[in-house]
Amino acid sequence: MALYCTEWSITSDISPECASRVAEHGRAVWRLSWLPDRALTREQARAGMELDELLSDPENVHDYAAMARADQCAGTIGMLRAHVVILLARRMAARLPVAVSAH
Repeated sequence: MALYCTEWSITSDISPECASRVAEHGRAVWRLSWLPDRALTREQARAGMELDELLSDPENVHDYAAMARADQCAGTIGMLRAHVVILLARRMAARLPVAVSAH
């Protein structure tokens, strides 16, 4: 797992989600692709991307240290880990191809 951080974006090597820096009302804010309605600081955006990576790795499910770190990251963006899991699962489901049934 690795995050790639530039002045304008934060991307992951294991997740399609990203964070972008945008201009809003004359100031720079960060937005997470999976939480687009919330203006964040760079620190919060990085925590959100780290959280996405932690939750995207199935090996972390029973890793108490990883889940404790996930809780810290979620707290940094003012959310609960369980809520983030739901948001990310919905985003993943939306990317899946729709099954076409034969009638």
